[in-house]
Amino acid sequence: MENINIFIKAVFIENMIFAYFLGMCSYLAISKTVKSAVGLGLAVTFVLTISVPVCYILEKFVLKAGALQWLSPEFKTVDLSFLSFIMFIATIASIVQLVEMIVEKYAPALYSSLGIFLPLIAVNCSILGGALFMQEREYASVVEATVFAFGSGVGWFLAIVALAASREKLRYSNVPAPLRGLGITFILTGLMAIAFMSFMGISI
Repeated sequence: MENINIFIKAVFIENMIFAYFLGMCSYLAISKTVKSAVGLGLAVTFVLTISVPVCYILEKFVLKAGALQWLSPEFKTVDLSFLSFIMFIATIASIVQLVEMIVEKYAPALYSSLGIFLPLIAVNCSILGGALFMQEREYASVVEATVFAFGSGVGWFLAIVALAASREKLRYSNVPAPLRGLGITFILTGLMAIAFMSFMGISI
Protein backbone atom coordinates (compact mmCIF):
# COMPACT_ATOMS: atom_id res chain seq x y z
CA MET A 1 0.00 0.00 0.00
CA GLU A 2 2.82 2.38 0.82
CA ASN A 3 4.32 1.88 -2.64
CA ILE A 4 0.98 2.79 -4.26
CA ASN A 5 0.82 5.96 -2.14
CA ILE A 6 4.36 6.92 -3.16
CA PHE A 7 3.56 6.33 -6.84
CA ILE A 8 0.33 8.37 -6.83
CA LYS A 9 2.01 11.23 -4.98
CA ALA A 10 4.93 11.27 -7.43
CA VAL A 11 2.68 11.28 -10.50
CA PHE A 12 -0.07 13.70 -9.48
CA ILE A 13 0.52 15.52 -6.20
CA GLU A 14 4.28 16.10 -6.38
CA ASN A 15 4.61 16.21 -10.16
CA MET A 16 8.13 17.24 -11.18
CA ILE A 17 6.83 19.78 -13.71
CA PHE A 18 3.68 21.17 -12.15
CA ALA A 19 4.67 21.10 -8.47
CA TYR A 20 8.41 21.81 -8.64
CA PHE A 21 8.93 23.12 -12.22
CA LEU A 22 11.97 20.87 -12.69
CA GLY A 23 13.13 20.10 -16.23
CA MET A 24 11.29 23.04 -17.77
CA CYS A 25 13.87 23.77 -20.50
CA SER A 26 13.48 20.46 -22.34
CA TYR A 27 9.78 20.35 -21.40
CA LEU A 28 9.13 23.57 -23.31
CA ALA A 29 11.54 22.93 -26.18
CA ILE A 30 10.56 19.35 -27.09
CA SER A 31 6.79 19.62 -26.57
CA LYS A 32 6.12 20.88 -30.11
CA THR A 33 5.07 17.44 -31.39
CA VAL A 34 3.61 14.43 -29.59
CA LYS A 35 6.08 12.04 -31.23
CA SER A 36 9.19 13.80 -29.91
CA ALA A 37 7.48 14.42 -26.53
CA VAL A 38 6.75 10.70 -26.14
CA GLY A 39 10.36 9.85 -27.00
CA LEU A 40 11.85 12.29 -24.53
CA GLY A 41 9.27 11.41 -21.87
CA LEU A 42 10.14 7.72 -22.13
CA ALA A 43 13.87 8.52 -22.01
CA VAL A 44 13.46 10.68 -18.89
CA THR A 45 11.30 8.02 -17.23
CA PHE A 46 13.90 5.34 -17.99
CA VAL A 47 16.80 7.45 -16.70
CA LEU A 48 14.90 8.36 -13.51
CA THR A 49 13.86 4.75 -12.87
CA ILE A 50 17.44 3.49 -13.20
CA SER A 51 19.46 6.36 -11.73
CA VAL A 52 17.51 7.02 -8.51
CA PRO A 53 17.77 3.42 -7.19
CA VAL A 54 21.48 3.38 -8.08
CA CYS A 55 21.93 6.66 -6.20
CA TYR A 56 19.97 5.16 -3.28
CA ILE A 57 22.36 2.20 -3.11
CA LEU A 58 25.36 4.54 -3.30
CA GLU A 59 23.88 6.71 -0.55
CA LYS A 60 23.08 3.78 1.73
CA PHE A 61 26.21 1.66 1.29
CA VAL A 62 28.93 4.19 0.39
CA LEU A 63 28.18 7.84 1.09
CA LYS A 64 26.29 8.10 4.40
CA ALA A 65 28.13 8.37 7.68
CA GLY A 66 29.03 4.85 8.77
CA ALA A 67 27.81 3.36 5.48
CA LEU A 68 31.13 1.60 4.88
CA GLN A 69 30.85 -0.56 8.00
CA TRP A 70 30.05 -3.52 5.72
CA LEU A 71 33.70 -3.35 4.57
CA SER A 72 35.22 -3.19 8.03
CA PRO A 73 34.29 -1.86 11.50
CA GLU A 74 37.23 0.53 11.12
CA PHE A 75 35.20 2.55 8.58
CA LYS A 76 32.24 3.25 10.87
CA THR A 77 33.33 6.88 11.35
CA VAL A 78 33.88 7.56 7.63
CA ASP A 79 31.42 10.08 6.16
CA LEU A 80 31.51 10.57 2.38
CA SER A 81 28.22 12.47 2.14
CA PHE A 82 30.09 15.52 0.84
CA LEU A 83 30.58 13.55 -2.41
CA SER A 84 26.83 13.08 -2.95
CA PHE A 85 26.45 15.70 -5.69
CA ILE A 86 29.46 14.47 -7.65
CA MET A 87 28.47 10.81 -7.38
CA PHE A 88 24.83 11.45 -8.28
CA ILE A 89 25.77 13.55 -11.32
CA ALA A 90 28.32 10.97 -12.48
CA THR A 91 25.74 8.19 -12.15
CA ILE A 92 23.09 10.15 -14.07
CA ALA A 93 25.56 11.12 -16.82
CA SER A 94 26.62 7.49 -17.28
CA ILE A 95 23.03 6.26 -17.62
CA VAL A 96 22.14 9.10 -20.02
CA GLN A 97 25.11 8.16 -22.19
CA LEU A 98 23.81 4.59 -22.31
CA VAL A 99 20.32 5.79 -23.29
CA GLU A 100 21.76 8.07 -25.98
CA MET A 101 23.69 5.20 -27.56
CA ILE A 102 20.62 2.92 -27.54
CA VAL A 103 18.33 5.57 -29.07
CA GLU A 104 20.90 6.48 -31.73
CA LYS A 105 21.29 2.82 -32.73
CA TYR A 106 17.66 1.67 -32.70
CA ALA A 107 15.67 4.90 -33.31
CA PRO A 108 17.79 7.28 -35.43
CA ALA A 109 14.76 9.37 -36.45
CA LEU A 110 13.85 9.99 -32.82
CA TYR A 111 17.51 10.69 -32.05
CA SER A 112 17.53 13.41 -34.72
CA SER A 113 14.25 14.96 -33.56
CA LEU A 114 15.41 15.15 -29.93
CA GLY A 115 18.69 16.73 -30.99
CA ILE A 116 20.81 18.27 -28.24
CA PHE A 117 18.12 17.68 -25.61
CA LEU A 118 18.80 13.93 -25.42
CA PRO A 119 22.35 14.26 -24.04
CA LEU A 120 21.11 17.23 -21.98
CA ILE A 121 18.96 14.82 -19.95
CA ALA A 122 22.16 14.51 -17.91
CA VAL A 123 21.59 18.06 -16.66
CA ASN A 124 17.80 17.84 -16.61
CA CYS A 125 16.81 19.23 -13.21
CA SER A 126 14.10 16.59 -12.75
CA ILE A 127 16.68 13.76 -12.81
CA LEU A 128 18.98 15.28 -10.20
CA GLY A 129 15.91 16.51 -8.32
CA GLY A 130 14.64 12.95 -8.10
CA ALA A 131 17.94 11.76 -6.62
CA LEU A 132 18.02 14.63 -4.10
CA PHE A 133 14.36 14.14 -3.10
CA MET A 134 15.13 10.46 -2.56
CA GLN A 135 18.04 11.45 -0.31
CA GLU A 136 15.98 14.01 1.62
CA ARG A 137 12.94 11.77 2.17
CA GLU A 138 15.04 8.79 3.31
CA TYR A 139 12.94 6.03 1.77
CA ALA A 140 12.97 2.79 3.73
CA SER A 141 14.08 0.55 0.86
CA VAL A 142 15.38 0.55 -2.69
CA VAL A 143 11.92 -0.62 -3.82
CA GLU A 144 10.31 2.56 -2.45
CA ALA A 145 13.02 4.67 -4.11
CA THR A 146 12.39 2.87 -7.42
CA VAL A 147 8.61 3.37 -7.17
CA PHE A 148 9.15 7.07 -6.45
CA ALA A 149 11.53 7.38 -9.42
CA PHE A 150 9.16 5.58 -11.79
CA GLY A 151 6.20 7.67 -10.60
CA SER A 152 8.18 10.88 -11.08
CA GLY A 153 9.08 9.77 -14.61
CA VAL A 154 5.47 8.90 -15.43
CA GLY A 155 4.37 12.30 -14.10
CA TRP A 156 6.95 14.07 -16.27
CA PHE A 157 5.91 11.94 -19.26
CA LEU A 158 2.22 12.80 -18.80
CA ALA A 159 3.03 16.49 -18.46
CA ILE A 160 5.10 16.78 -21.66
CA VAL A 161 2.77 14.61 -23.77
CA ALA A 162 -0.30 16.56 -22.60
CA LEU A 163 1.38 19.86 -23.47
CA ALA A 164 2.56 18.56 -26.86
CA ALA A 165 -0.96 17.38 -27.74
CA SER A 166 -2.37 20.78 -26.76
CA ARG A 167 0.26 22.64 -28.79
CA GLU A 168 -0.49 20.53 -31.86
CA LYS A 169 -4.18 21.48 -31.59
CA LEU A 170 -3.27 25.14 -31.12
CA ARG A 171 -1.80 25.23 -34.62
CA TYR A 172 -5.36 25.27 -35.91
CA SER A 173 -6.52 27.88 -33.42
CA ASN A 174 -6.63 31.64 -33.82
CA VAL A 175 -4.07 32.54 -31.16
CA PRO A 176 -3.36 36.30 -30.83
CA ALA A 177 -0.06 37.18 -32.49
CA PRO A 178 1.72 38.40 -29.30
CA LEU A 179 0.97 35.07 -27.57
CA ARG A 180 2.06 32.69 -30.32
CA GLY A 181 4.91 30.34 -29.46
CA LEU A 182 6.19 30.39 -25.91
CA GLY A 183 3.60 32.90 -24.71
CA ILE A 184 0.61 30.59 -25.11
CA THR A 185 2.78 27.66 -23.97
CA PHE A 186 3.49 29.34 -20.64
CA ILE A 187 -0.21 30.06 -20.20
CA LEU A 188 -1.06 26.42 -20.97
CA THR A 189 1.56 25.20 -18.50
CA GLY A 190 0.16 27.45 -15.79
CA LEU A 191 -3.40 26.24 -16.40
CA MET A 192 -2.26 22.60 -16.35
CA ALA A 193 -0.36 23.22 -13.10
CA ILE A 194 -3.53 24.69 -11.54
CA ALA A 195 -5.46 21.63 -12.74
CA PHE A 196 -2.92 19.29 -11.13
CA MET A 197 -3.23 21.25 -7.86
CA SER A 198 -6.69 19.71 -7.51
CA PHE A 199 -5.01 16.37 -6.78
CA MET A 200 -3.60 17.83 -3.57
CA GLY A 201 -7.02 17.25 -2.05
CA ILE A 202 -6.54 13.47 -2.32
CA SER A 203 -6.17 11.92 1.12
CA ILE A 204 -3.44 9.27 0.96
